[in-house]
Amino acid sequence: MAVTTQDLVTFVTAYAEVIAANRAYLIDLDAAIGDADHGENLDRGMKAAMAELADAPDEVAPAEVLRRVATALVSKVGGAAGPLYGTAFLRASGALRGKPALDAPDVVAAIGAGLDGVVARGKAVAGDKTMVDAWEPAARAAEQAVSAGTPLAGALAAAADAAEEGMRATVPLVARKGRASYLGERSAGHQDPGATSTAMLFRAMADVAARGTGGGGPAEPAGQA
Repeated sequence: MAVTTQDLVTFVTAYAEVIAANRAYLIDLDAAIGDADHGENLDRGMKAAMAELADAPDEVAPAEVLRRVATALVSKVGGAAGPLYGTAFLRASGALRGKPALDAPDVVAAIGAGLDGVVARGKAVAGDKTMVDAWEPAARAAEQAVSAGTPLAGALAAAADAAEEGMRATVPLVARKGRASYLGERSAGHQDPGATSTAMLFRAMADVAARGTGGGGPAEPAGQA
């Protein structure tokens, strides 16, 4: 399965729609342990990203799609979400530079580069109760699946499952990074909003890949009751 520029645009569109649909949910999660702006900021950023893509020439390379998303997120989003997601998309773009279409190892490389960007920008590691808790297991699952010969759609489904498991695992954690860390022990018992939006990102990615291979329709957004 080759991933084209249009596939990436479809993925970004799907993620923007999921974030818009879950804006209030993400706000509620962030209100419990943060400053209640994660859903609002990320929704604004993804709308800006869609505007950037609408203005793009018809034949841009896959890397340019991700670069434009990164630019929109960094320039339009406040709080932590813009710099973190912007860095992730920018690093992923760099990993794909010069490629007219992507194979499964390319996608794995982009996911890994995105994780490296998040870690470098946020100085967080797994267990800190951040988006890394969802992104790291997703990257590992995708890499392992592709290395084992799993087709890309299956590898991305495994990544999405791993991201959602990591998201749920943030509930009992005590935050060590970000605004939630100010709460200390009181941050335990709440699901991290950044890990939740990350799980939504990987589920959107998996759903687009599944539809492209006849693998079924979209699943329920991550974390929703």
